[in-house]
Amino acid sequence: MKQKPVISFEFFPPKTPEGLAKLMQTAQKLQEFSPEFFSVTFGAGGSTREGTLETVRQLQEKTKTAVAPHLACMGCTEAELTDIIKHYKKMGLKRIVALRGDLPSGMGHSGELKYAYELVQLIRKTADDHFHIEVAAYPEFHPQAKSAHDDILHFKNKVEAGANSAITQYFFNADAYFHFRDECAKQGILIPIVPGIMPITLFSKLVRFSDSCGAEIPRWIRKKCETYHDDADSIREFGIEIVHSLCDRLLEGGAPGLHFYTLNQADMSAILIPRLSKRFTK
Repeated sequence: MKQKPVISFEFFPPKTPEGLAKLMQTAQKLQEFSPEFFSVTFGAGGSTREGTLETVRQLQEKTKTAVAPHLACMGCTEAELTDIIKHYKKMGLKRIVALRGDLPSGMGHSGELKYAYELVQLIRKTADDHFHIEVAAYPEFHPQAKSAHDDILHFKNKVEAGANSAITQYFFNADAYFHFRDECAKQGILIPIVPGIMPITLFSKLVRFSDSCGAEIPRWIRKKCETYHDDADSIREFGIEIVHSLCDRLLEGGAPGLHFYTLNQADMSAILIPRLSKRFTK
């Protein structure tokens, strides 16, 4: 029997008390959609470590939704990572998003663990099967991967190390996801691979971010958004149409759920999810 797809939402740690208070309002609104979990990002080299911890605490206290902190190994020692894992276990958390992460500009020490699969191994060594471990997947392939095949083998290493499921980098081409999923299956990778969904709002910012992380914006979407210039309302409406169509096709094609990169805002998710409601009630 096909399982009902799940929803999850990603937040980043706000830099101010006002931002944190606003995020709690966003989370309370989004929990009305019965998400599987909220995830909270972890800055390069642990640069938002305290912010991540405080955001996780607040979400635990003020919502009824499970919380999954991100944990990245780049720039952190094994002892630091072990302490964080133990602390999260003590807090009663049940899920971690394990990532390699990026090294902050100017930081020379990459840390003792170089790859995400090593972090997955450390989590299992430290906490056994206490945590459900999410890892990253790249349907359009990691920008630093030597080849598509090599990238899937890196992903397989994370699965064999003990990952339970994966969240993808965002994308706008459903075929890329389906092809990646099928190629993973050929390699015996059968864990759930949940598509990451990015809203289209501030297009210029999306372009800069996409160019830096390797996510492809199809040319026709770029050209269409360029015709709107600074008309934010038109870009917003077009973005809703595009992302809704993408989500609908992914769920129709068997994606196990959707993970929304909220940018700490509730509006786009609150518009999209009701339009997809039939997919979540089957």
